[in-house]
Order: sequence, then C-alpha cells, then structure tokens
Amino acid sequence: MILYPSAEAHSCESIDFKKLYEKGYRGIIFDIDNTLVPHGAPADEKAIEFFKYLKKTGFKTCLISNNSKERVLPFAKAVGAKAVWKANKPAGRNYLLACRQMKTDRTNTVFVGDQIFTDVLGANLAGIPSILVEPIHSKEEIQIVLKRYLEKIVLFFYHRKKRGGIL
Repeated sequence: MILYPSAEAHSCESIDFKKLYEKGYRGIIFDIDNTLVPHGAPADEKAIEFFKYLKKTGFKTCLISNNSKERVLPFAKAVGAKAVWKANKPAGRNYLLACRQMKTDRTNTVFVGDQIFTDVLGANLAGIPSILVEPIHSKEEIQIVLKRYLEKIVLFFYHRKKRGGIL
C-alpha cells in the first residue's frame, strides 16, 4: 500500500546503516523535525556526530523539509548535508531532486522520516524506499497531532500485513 513504509525503526540511531550500505544504498534523505531533532530545534552535537558517522560510512545525505530556507539551510550546513526546503511533501518530485543533489537515484537511496502522510507517502510516490521512525517528541502542531490518530490506523493494518522490508 502507498502509505506503508518499507521498514520501521525506533529512531535514526537504531537503523543499521552499515547493513543498508552493504545492500547497495548510497544516499539517505532525512526529514528534520521530530526525525533528527525535536520540532524547530537546531542541529545539536548528537546530530552533527551522526552525520559525520554516515559520511564516514560512505553515505551522501540530503535533508528535505516543508519548512523555509531559514529553517533548513542552517541545519544542513551544521550537519554537512544537501538540502531541499519548501519541498511540498508528499509531492515526490523533490525527493528526486534530493537524489540528483546527492548524485544518487531511487534505486540506491532511502528516505527516513517520522510521518506517514507526508514523509512516507512522498518517498513511496517517488519510488524511494522509506523507513518510518518514531517521533522524537510528543509536542507537535495540532494538524500533526490529528494526523497521528490516522497514522495509528494505517500502522495497525501495516503490522497485520508486515513484510520483509529493507532492514
């Protein structure tokens, strides 16, 4: 189903990136808010070290966000990643733009995000495998809180039909 992630993980840090690299993935696209840091938070030392680890492993990285350039670009510079802002997720075209920026394609790129109706749906529309992570913090805007209730329904059926996935 178009709303189902390719895999799930507790957090970005719990994903086995070495295994993904061994499977041939070379690019990782990340959502920022509630995926890498709490909503609106700047890049912290943990995020910076995490991206250094990914680079050392051999990955190229890109951030994709519906937020403004003023939010996304400083974060991207701090962690050393490419960036796409005002991405209009779940539209898939900017996921492919992220691939072009990293010089990867949909066959060797994976997306990591915390929301089904924007992050996962957009990656799936672009033909890019997606990993759904749990939100970092429960404090969210009201429209996201409402979507979380619908996500629970999607995840209920996803777990009943769970398949192998990429992890």
